[in-house]
Amino acid sequence: MLDNLPLIVFLICFVLMFVLRMPIPTGMIAACTMYFLTDGLVEGNSFIGMITGQEGQLHLVAQKTIEAIFTNTTIIAVPLFIFAANVMNAGKITEYVFGVCKGLVGRFPGGLAHVNVLASLVFSGMTGSAVADASGLGKMEIDAMRAEGYDDGFSCAITAASATIGPIFPPSIPAVIYAMLTGASVGALFMAGMMPGVILAICLCIYIAFISKKRKYPKSVPPQLGAYLRYCFKAIWALLTPVILLVGIYTGVMTPTEAGAIAGAYALLIAVLVYHILNWEGLKQVIFDTVKGTGSVSIMVGAASAISFIFAKEQIGVRLGNWITSFTDSKYVFLIMVNIIILVLGMFVDTSVIQLVMIPILWPVAQQFDVNIIHFGLIIIFNMMLGLSTPPFGMCLFIMPVIGLTLPFFSYGGSSVVTLFAAMGFVSGIKKRTVVRRRPGRPLGSNAVY
Repeated sequence: MLDNLPLIVFLICFVLMFVLRMPIPTGMIAACTMYFLTDGLVEGNSFIGMITGQEGQLHLVAQKTIEAIFTNTTIIAVPLFIFAANVMNAGKITEYVFGVCKGLVGRFPGGLAHVNVLASLVFSGMTGSAVADASGLGKMEIDAMRAEGYDDGFSCAITAASATIGPIFPPSIPAVIYAMLTGASVGALFMAGMMPGVILAICLCIYIAFISKKRKYPKSVPPQLGAYLRYCFKAIWALLTPVILLVGIYTGVMTPTEAGAIAGAYALLIAVLVYHILNWEGLKQVIFDTVKGTGSVSIMVGAASAISFIFAKEQIGVRLGNWITSFTDSKYVFLIMVNIIILVLGMFVDTSVIQLVMIPILWPVAQQFDVNIIHFGLIIIFNMMLGLSTPPFGMCLFIMPVIGLTLPFFSYGGSSVVTLFAAMGFVSGIKKRTVVRRRPGRPLGSNAVY
């Protein structure tokens, strides 16, 4: 029992931190700290000695966290793509992407929904972030669809679903993190993710065509050829971004990390020098948002390194592998189990947590079944992306009320705030009322009968 006590304390603390809605990096580091403290106490180390680093392994929490942040060159690509996405959203480059896509496919039934999917596919080739896609292009797409008579529910659903293409189609931030955790080739992951991303976009378009015909959604007015060509000529600088990135990566001219740097620099140059739509104040906000997002990801990745050390020390992967192989020796059954596990977890847990916690557990088991590292990575990433649009936790679903539907208790905005406070006031004002009888001729007071 004592041998497993540190692991039990770790799991309890880990779950408790999420129940209490603590920040994810804080919860991960706190759980690791409790593990090493409990492990030291079981071994007979003094509390003061562990705190000062003279006894025990508590110092490994800080050591593993810092090593993962400052010594891993692969993770450098993450802040670079975050910066590129922020520049594109702030510099209104996404508007040009949307306009070009609207001219291409807007003329078909349910045209703006098709535009939604195509724009997400193009934008994903620049940023690799589903949240950036949903928050950047999302509001523009939903507003345009609402103006032409599309249902808000349909508009938000398509926007959330199409945003999940981003982390699958290259470049992909989750692919970079997966490569860091497993040692896989980032370039190979990018190349492997292209076809699934295109297939996902085609499937969404087939669904849109069916629903649009059933609900009689309108077509967009086709633009005049001359005006559209002039608009495309103006937007060519924005559309060159995914071309430069993908050609550079697949030809071997640049690494994924270099591609992220080039994407950020190129987006900044065209936003300032070509389109003149990003001023100094906007740039400061972009830098602030990038630093904030990078800090959160970095600490999370660092904490995940400490968790991976704990899992390796406790041989979690070996235990899980032995348990699975005890009733099946088929890798296909194992892969089906992985699909189900990641999909269910995506309904309740943030995708970053799934990736950083589950991959160190599942990858050693996948190695026992001789699963291809690239294939396994795409399975993990795809199922995590489904979690972004799956209740109750899906991050894209949390973004949609903010930019689209106004939902009480879940969204921001005036009507939601009013509804929320009105409901709270109504509930708090309800109390049990009892019938009060008083004696004839006597005032209501201490002698009243209840």
